[in-house]
Amino acid sequence: MTPNASSAPSAPSRRSFLASSAVAAAAVAGGMPLLAACGDSDNSSREGTTSAKDAKKILPAFVASNVVKPDIPARNGSAIGFTGKLDLAGLKTSVPEKLGKGGKVTIMSPFWGSPPKSDNDYYTAMNELIGVDVQWQNQDGNTYEQKLGAVLASSDVPDVVVVPGWNMNGKIPSAIIGKFADLGPYLSGDKVKEYPNLAAIPTDAWRRSIFGGKLRGLPMPAPWAPSMVPLYRRDIFEKEGYEVPTSCDEFMELAKDITNARAKRWACLDMKWTAFQAFGVLSGSEKPLGWNLVDGKLIYRVETEEYLEALEWSRKLFEAGVVHPDSKMGKNAPDAGPKFAKGEFLIYPNNISQWWGRTAEQATSNPEFRIWGMDIWGHDGGDPTLWADQPAGIFAFVNKKASESVIREVLAVANTTAAPYGTKEYMMTNYGVEGTHYTVKDGVPTKTDQGNLEVSNAYVMVASPAATIAHPDFPEVAKGQVEWQQRMGAFTKKSSFYGMQITEPSRWTNLSNDFEQLEDDIVRGRKKISDMQQAVSDWKSKGGDKLRDWYQQILDENGSAAN
Repeated sequence: MTPNASSAPSAPSRRSFLASSAVAAAAVAGGMPLLAACGDSDNSSREGTTSAKDAKKILPAFVASNVVKPDIPARNGSAIGFTGKLDLAGLKTSVPEKLGKGGKVTIMSPFWGSPPKSDNDYYTAMNELIGVDVQWQNQDGNTYEQKLGAVLASSDVPDVVVVPGWNMNGKIPSAIIGKFADLGPYLSGDKVKEYPNLAAIPTDAWRRSIFGGKLRGLPMPAPWAPSMVPLYRRDIFEKEGYEVPTSCDEFMELAKDITNARAKRWACLDMKWTAFQAFGVLSGSEKPLGWNLVDGKLIYRVETEEYLEALEWSRKLFEAGVVHPDSKMGKNAPDAGPKFAKGEFLIYPNNISQWWGRTAEQATSNPEFRIWGMDIWGHDGGDPTLWADQPAGIFAFVNKKASESVIREVLAVANTTAAPYGTKEYMMTNYGVEGTHYTVKDGVPTKTDQGNLEVSNAYVMVASPAATIAHPDFPEVAKGQVEWQQRMGAFTKKSSFYGMQITEPSRWTNLSNDFEQLEDDIVRGRKKISDMQQAVSDWKSKGGDKLRDWYQQILDENGSAAN
């Protein structure tokens, strides 16, 4: 569904938890109280990564699913796409026999919004389908990192804990290794074939699930094509005759043309994330993607001229008065919906999931509304240089104290929630019960009020199928999203550490935390580019250069993943 882009047809994107660049940045950059203790000892190394050679011994065998054929196959790192109406009478079965044995499993997971009551109809139906009594311990997604730290520092850890990549700060990566079970004995090699939907999860996503030399995570796969899109009001562009820009200079001229403060119209929100893309800045949303080998030297994203140039261009947009005042005050995409719909601003960068989300919001009340995604441009008008997202960013982990029977119950849950689009299991996981949680008209399932309340951010967090985009209600949006990913994927490179799950030494884990805030201060004119240059110098002396040496050793031992 998000950081990044596969999506449930009538529910928030599975990556819509990166609902905005601002939220994502805050989640990645935000510090957290260090864990008082990491818990159980573990003989595995808590630092570094697992070599490709060792990973091959651990990874599950890949067996592609042939249950349903997509309308648009994956290409250039995109999700697969479905653009037709759902044939509900022809839904396939991907789990022919109930694998659950009736055991109880507790799952702690982040939740955005108000959680439903524990005995709601959706949870009851899912548990009956799987054959497992899942008890949810939903926690506020906005403060999840603090709760996660407290739970992992305690002796009272649920059977399953969901950990998004943006919450893997401080000592949490080390705690993951100490607290959670090795799933290799159940999933490595051909053992995964007992769970066919898990076997169809792409190998890159499984490799990201190796922590401390063991297969510990159940992944939510994601496309590696970019997930951050410059979204714009296509209906207003067409009405006013605006052209989509193809360079940073063109964007500035367009922004000035659009902006009329007296009429309460501005061109955009903070465009920092688009600036990073236009100037080819290394991705920094999930470690260790901010590092890359350049001309034989390992470079961190903040050390590059492109990084400073992107900040300077973003600052000029604020200076020119073309950025909506909300961005100046620190508000951004979480509050974007109503003012974007009113046309107070016409462009903002966000996770690709909002392409569908905003469309669905306005479909009834604002039928002329059309949101679309701009192709990313090179800053000088040439082709852009983009950097691949990680192939998985959210993981479910099983308590290492869990019995074999509990682990197998968890895998039964995961094998159901990883069912592909077009199956009965996918429909139940993403829509719930027909007549209760959704209705169907002309092949388009539509959530009821009860469905919107109950069928959200739960079972999809345990494991997911290969990244999928499908919107039976707005198939043109699904087609647009996948084709955008495929076009942008053609300009996308994989960094030296793409796909590796790397645990940094704890003494350097929070070394880069202050950069996000400083970036925002610079683009808003509160700080200068020279302040960033000084911060980079301080970063080097406080451990950045030593961290570079540490990453270089990983490259020396494991080789580069760059293409």
